[in-house]
Amino acid sequence: MTEILGYIVWDVNPVLIDSFVQIRYYSLMFAIGFWLGFNIVAKMFKHDGAPENWLFSLLIWVVCATIIGARLGHVFFYEWDYYSQHPEHIWRTWEGGLASHGGSIAIIIAVFLYSKFTTKLSPLWTFDRLVIPIALVGALIRMGNLMNSEIYGSPTDLPWGFIFVRGHEWPGVPVHPTQIYEALCYLALFGVLMWMFWKKHAQQRPGLIFGVFLTWLFGARFLIEFVKNDQVAREATMALNLGQQLSIPFILIGISLIVWAMKHPKVPLTLSKSQLPKPKK
Repeated sequence: MTEILGYIVWDVNPVLIDSFVQIRYYSLMFAIGFWLGFNIVAKMFKHDGAPENWLFSLLIWVVCATIIGARLGHVFFYEWDYYSQHPEHIWRTWEGGLASHGGSIAIIIAVFLYSKFTTKLSPLWTFDRLVIPIALVGALIRMGNLMNSEIYGSPTDLPWGFIFVRGHEWPGVPVHPTQIYEALCYLALFGVLMWMFWKKHAQQRPGLIFGVFLTWLFGARFLIEFVKNDQVAREATMALNLGQQLSIPFILIGISLIVWAMKHPKVPLTLSKSQLPKPKK
């Protein structure tokens, strides 16, 4: 990485280790995110008196939902014309193509199923804890996109513009490093949600933390999309691109949850004995 004429020239190799096994920065960021997220949720579950087996069950649900949902989201939202003709390529994730909106939808479905079959509690109990590390994971994934020289923005004359040498759009032209914009927004969101949970005990109002997460994360995504490159060609004729259109429902749900949570009474911080699974005889 070098700086020239006030712009940053980005020519980072996306592969960290290329030996008998290849490890890319993107994959490493994904793995670090899940490891950190697991430990953060573990601390929250312990604080609330939740059984340990709930944690490992949630990990399986979330990992599967993230990978499957993100892949199918890309397939159906962005390139169905191609994959409908080449269904054998759908699961070739190594060729690229993950959509955060698809991952979000799949995680929501997974949490509802997890709540029904494992915790027997309102899904909001899980959402209010799970989304906190998800904000951190989102920041790390966007840094992985930066290392891949992908998902960046349109040309800019701002002094922090990046020239992505390994990128495919706008060769030699400074562009908005939208990966960094999103990563900073998500990192700030992570800090706010941690403060809400540990200092303000916002989890006493079920749905409040989840609502702030949805409103902030997808609100930031909606705004940043204005300076981001189109993901598919058909977006060039759209007033709002697919990322923005898919973000609007999440923003509205987030605002509704905040209003709903503030109108309802607080609940206890820790789980009662009646909410915990009965020991097996």
